[in-house]
Amino acid sequence: MITVGVEEEYLLVDPATGLPAPLVEEVRRTAGLGPLTEDDEVQHELLQAQIEVATPVCATLDEVGGHLLRLRHAVASAAEANGCRIAATGAAPLRGPVPVPVTPTQRYLKMEGEARQLVDEQLICGMHVHVAIPDPGMGVAVINRIRGWLPTLLAMSANSPLWDGRDTGFASWRTIIFGRWPVTGPPPFFDGFDEYERRLESLVASGVMPDRGQVYWQARLSERYPTIEVRCLDVQLRPDEAVMFAGLVRALVATTITEEKAGTPPDVSRPELLQAGTWYAARHGLNSTLVDPRGHPHSSGDVLGSLLHHITPALEDAGDLREVSALVHRLLQEGTPADRQRRALTEGGLPGLIRLITETTTSD
Repeated sequence: MITVGVEEEYLLVDPATGLPAPLVEEVRRTAGLGPLTEDDEVQHELLQAQIEVATPVCATLDEVGGHLLRLRHAVASAAEANGCRIAATGAAPLRGPVPVPVTPTQRYLKMEGEARQLVDEQLICGMHVHVAIPDPGMGVAVINRIRGWLPTLLAMSANSPLWDGRDTGFASWRTIIFGRWPVTGPPPFFDGFDEYERRLESLVASGVMPDRGQVYWQARLSERYPTIEVRCLDVQLRPDEAVMFAGLVRALVATTITEEKAGTPPDVSRPELLQAGTWYAARHGLNSTLVDPRGHPHSSGDVLGSLLHHITPALEDAGDLREVSALVHRLLQEGTPADRQRRALTEGGLPGLIRLITETTTSD
């Protein structure tokens, strides 16, 4: 069984105003005192109103779901004990008049010095899925084969429509905010692992970025673990939606490994179409057409159906087909989390929105 792990980022917000609350050290300290978390499972992020959790390595989706619920409950309880709440939203719906302080590590302070406005506006939260790979060469082959599906995954995950109290018109404003760093978006096609390494080394050697960690491709080899890391997703409102993406990404990786071993030629998405499809997915979510891996526009439902058909054997092998399929169909019926944020704001105003993004974080 291919193992998987999930990282999630949350905002810390004032429960009354919805404004970011720079209390990460207090929340981490409180969460770390209890028996529910290990030291490395709750981490700080770039800004002091963000917090990250990371599951252990998991063999099943039940394990992923159990750990996410455990970690969300632990961090939510710690936040409440310190007068704030965790919000599972891809972008802060509101910002205060003063920027949130940077977490005072050498790396983050250097980033602030080099790109102050970008850092000030990094009140965004993503979800990263790590899937084990047998070796780096196969990992690069997997990246080559899944890159055409990244816009579809992004559209499904969209959960950041609001910014500065207004509807941005985008389903994933997080994608637009994050896309302003030097190296972001869909990865290029690589002619093997050696070329992957040469490209990363040349980027660092250029002096544009201090290290390989700031190569923010939406799919990349992890620098810390023997995994491929898929990073195109907004953080999800509900933990079972995060579980769905863990199942989808693992099945995509398993499918591409099978294809690579069989010598099946990959679909090579043209970079301009992949970039345009990413922007379009961030703009519309599932409320329009999607660009499929071959660069053709189809209805969102048809593209999601194609994705499920493509990975069905892998889902069956993992015992995940029924669960993941049911969650994908629910997503098509209910809309993306971005759609639900907009409905909550329309029906309940700001209090209704705050309830949605803070109270659904620990419930399926």
